[in-house]
Amino acid sequence: MYASIDPTIDVRLLRTTCLLLRERSVSRVAHQLGHSQPAVSASLKRARTVFGDPLLVRSGQTLVLTDRGTEVLLAIEGVLQNLQGMLTSTESFDPSGSTQRIRIGAVNCFGAFLIPAIGANLRREAPHATVDFFAPHEFGQLAQDMAAGAVDLVIGNWPSPQESLRSSTLLNCEIACLVHHRHPLANQDSISIDDYLRLDHVSPTPVANALYSPIDGRLGQLGLRRRVAMTVPEYGLIPALLRETDLIFTSARSYVEHIADSAGHEDLCVIAAPREFTQMSLYLLWHERVQTSLSNQWLRGLVRRVAKRFDQSLHGQATGPSDRDIVHFLSA
Repeated sequence: MYASIDPTIDVRLLRTTCLLLRERSVSRVAHQLGHSQPAVSASLKRARTVFGDPLLVRSGQTLVLTDRGTEVLLAIEGVLQNLQGMLTSTESFDPSGSTQRIRIGAVNCFGAFLIPAIGANLRREAPHATVDFFAPHEFGQLAQDMAAGAVDLVIGNWPSPQESLRSSTLLNCEIACLVHHRHPLANQDSISIDDYLRLDHVSPTPVANALYSPIDGRLGQLGLRRRVAMTVPEYGLIPALLRETDLIFTSARSYVEHIADSAGHEDLCVIAAPREFTQMSLYLLWHERVQTSLSNQWLRGLVRRVAKRFDQSLHGQATGPSDRDIVHFLSA
């Protein structure tokens, strides 16, 4: 696109040419720049060659601009002003006036807590913005969408973050299982990995995407595989399924306890997951293209603040946040 521009043109030549066309005096420009008059004269000669015009011509005892010289002066002033603005910019981002469309992919197991709180904060800080939350599925396509600018942030809980994206850990939490109170293992405090692998499981993650599941992905790292007897399109279907079947559900402890509390009447029981699972990590992911974007920096900061409050609530008690704590967290 710019292949025809003379590659020898530099900022020094543009600055000197601009001063010459303003001052119309080689001696004054030499004094301002602290250069010798022959050096400034050489710059004028070079500028005349580059722009294909005398630029300055003598009229009596003074120098005057040619028509082309006037055009060149205005053009160079614009270039230098834009460059100066980029180098000394103190630009800031004001979310209160933003009308941007924000797209955030978020895993559902934490969505029950994080999405309402993130949404509430976005409404307070950026009331004119449009926000789309969605559940990420095909990670390959998701990475492409982020590279194209179609997705701003992703909140994920895969076994490890995608190396092609920038990431930071939002929080870590225990993993637990959920079963109906009539399940043979309902009265146990924990479950062994051998018993776990013998059970039939329900999962919201399609079998084809098992590597992106924090549960199946971790088992894959251990060279193990569970039997996913049923997959569902929405997390909201799981409580009803557990009430009517012998299936077992595994997720973040905070989420399974939330489901158990919401079920009422002690219908569902929480069991500690096999110790081989260690902890589930929640990551914030973004593309390199928005690393220095002021609006994306603000958005990442907002999500981190929300996650930090949830993390403090989560680790401030042994059994996870209650409904009252969740309400307090969402309104904080």
